[in-house]
Amino acid sequence: MSEVFADRRGRLRDRCAASGSAAALVSRPANVRYLAGGAPPGAVLLLGAGDDVLLCPGTPSGDPVEGRLDEQLRLVALPPAGSDPAVAAVGFAREAGTDVLAVEEHHLSVARHRAMGSVAPQLRLADLGGAIEQERIVKDEDEITCLRIAAEITDQALGELLESILVGRTERHLALELERRLVDHGADGPAFPTSVATGPNAGRGRHRPSDRRVEEGDFLSVCLGANYRGYRCEIGRTFVIGTSPADWQIELYDLVFAAQRAARESLVPGAAYGDVDRAARQILDAAGYGECVAPFLGHGVGLEIEEDPQLAPGAMGKLDACVPVTVEPGVHIPGRGGVRIDDTLVVRQEADGGPELLTITTKELLAL
Repeated sequence: MSEVFADRRGRLRDRCAASGSAAALVSRPANVRYLAGGAPPGAVLLLGAGDDVLLCPGTPSGDPVEGRLDEQLRLVALPPAGSDPAVAAVGFAREAGTDVLAVEEHHLSVARHRAMGSVAPQLRLADLGGAIEQERIVKDEDEITCLRIAAEITDQALGELLESILVGRTERHLALELERRLVDHGADGPAFPTSVATGPNAGRGRHRPSDRRVEEGDFLSVCLGANYRGYRCEIGRTFVIGTSPADWQIELYDLVFAAQRAARESLVPGAAYGDVDRAARQILDAAGYGECVAPFLGHGVGLEIEEDPQLAPGAMGKLDACVPVTVEPGVHIPGRGGVRIDDTLVVRQEADGGPELLTITTKELLAL
C-alpha cells in the first residue's frame, strides 16, 4: 500500500509543479488520509521537493479508526497545546526555500489563512482548489473492496433489524440499535447519522430520528451506512409495518422503484451526471410528484459520504468506470409519508457486467 500512497502524492506533486507551485499543503482530513494512509486528528500533510512530512498536534494514538500511516512519510509531532500544524508547515516550507505553496483554500478559515501568511510573508500561497477531490472520484480496486465490505456490514445490520419486533419502538431507539449492529459486524462506526423515519416522516431524506413510535400500517424508511477503514457506503429501504400495504402505498412504492431502476440502468461510463438524475426524475415528474422529489438523485461516496460527482440537474461532467455512487430517489408527501430507495453502486463497463450493486438487501415491499 505504501506505493499506492506514494503514487498518489507523486501525481499531486506533478500537478502542482505544472501550475507553478513547488509544494502543497493538504489540510482537509479526507484528503490527508487519501495521500497518507491515515489522518490523525488535526494532522496536515506537506508535499515538497524533498521528504513528504505529516505534521500532527501531539503523537498519533495509532487508533486503527484513523487509518494506517504510510511508513515512507516523515512524521513530526508538535506540542499539542498552542501549535497549529498548518502554520508550522508553512515554516517548514519557508526553511526549504519554497516560494509558492499550494493550499486548500476551500478548507481553510480566513483566520488560519492569515496566520499561515504571517509566518512567511515572502511565500506566496496559491489555491490548490479541488485537485485532490477530483483525483478521488475514480477508485482503485482496493478502495472498492473496502466499500464492498462496508456494504456487506450494512446489509447485515439492516437484515437483523428486519427480524425483530418493531411496533411500539421509537425512531431514535431503532437508529441507535442499527448503529450498534454496524459496529458489532466490524464497522469503525456509522458512515453518517442513521435515519429512521416512520409514518408521516417516512421518505424524508436525512430525517433526524424522533421519539415517534412505530405504528401498524406505517411506512418505515431507514437510511444507514457503515464506515469501514475510512470508506463509507449508504443504503435506504422503505417497508410497511404490520399489515398488508394499502393500495396507495403499493402504487407509490412501485413508482419510486421504477425511478430507481431507471437511474441504476443509466449508470454507464460516459453518461452525463444530469442524465442519470433525469432518468429517475422524469418518471416521478410524469406521475405528478415533481414537487415532492429531493433536489438531487445521488452522489459519489468514498472517504466521505458525500463526494463528487453530484447526480443532479445541471451537474456538469460524465461518469467514468470505477466511480461509486448512490442512487436514491424518494418521494415525501407532507402529512402522509413517503418512500425512499437508496443503493450504493460502482459504475462498470458493460463488458464487465454493467453497474455493480454493492448493497443487496431486498427492494421488495415487505410488510414487517
